Amino acid sequence: MMEEELNYVTVTFKTKGNSAHEKSNDMEAIYDEVNTLEKNVLDADPAAPEKENKAQRYTPLHLVAAALGILCFILVSAFIAVRIHFNTVMSEQHREENNFMAENLKLGTEITDLKRQREELTRERDQLNWTLGVIMEYQDLPVKTLCPQKVCKPCLDGWVPFQSNCYLFKADKYSNDWKTWQDSRSDCQRMRADLVVIESLEEQEFINNHTEDYHIDDNHGYWIGLSKTGKWTWFDGRNLTVTFWKPQDGCNRGNCVLSQQRADPPANWCRKSCSIKNRWICERRALIKQD
Repeated sequence: MMEEELNYVTVTFKTKGNSAHEKSNDMEAIYDEVNTLEKNVLDADPAAPEKENKAQRYTPLHLVAAALGILCFILVSAFIAVRIHFNTVMSEQHREENNFMAENLKLGTEITDLKRQREELTRERDQLNWTLGVIMEYQDLPVKTLCPQKVCKPCLDGWVPFQSNCYLFKADKYSNDWKTWQDSRSDCQRMRADLVVIESLEEQEFINNHTEDYHIDDNHGYWIGLSKTGKWTWFDGRNLTVTFWKPQDGCNRGNCVLSQQRADPPANWCRKSCSIKNRWICERRALIKQD
């Protein structure tokens, strides 16, 4: 709304014969009228309160509110900036952790491969040492027989491999070819072997599976390397670790031991006279160690 401009005019009428006192009274009356008129005009002007409101708009409270608004804006901006920086740092850390895990996984795989290679090399070394020891037992190694076409076999033809040993089951059909315990051992020694030494149930069962019942009486079977000279020991002086004795009284005569097929494997050792002729079992180390 546009404000109208008011102009006030003071009119003075001069009259002849008036005294100075009268002039003064007249001037006061005119001034009072003008003040009254001005007051009426201000009271009637609707824009006056708006002007007063405008004059009161920028109070200290308004300034505090404005300052708080600016401070909030700064804080929000700072929070957003910190949040962006935090996300960036966390993303970088997560990426570094993934890279670290990937490197550890790769390193773990390489370590596993190295361990497996070391185990294979250790096994090959042990096998070579084993083979070298077996070769040293021979004065004349039958290379052409053990290693035909430059590929070595663990056992000679006719011998049966089991674990790390070779077994020869002398199962001659006629009694004229059977031997006493000592002669049986001598025959094994001639072949760089000796009578079998049984040290486990697995070996006992293996031997039982490769022998047969070939005579009707209990005086026959297969000589093994167990005999009694004061106490029961193997031919090389080793003590008994496991035994598989038969319970029958008829097997308690003699100082040498037979393995008899007729009985169950866990109980088929029979004590007999060392002079009785029987079949026998030779044992020697295999050229190639079996795992």
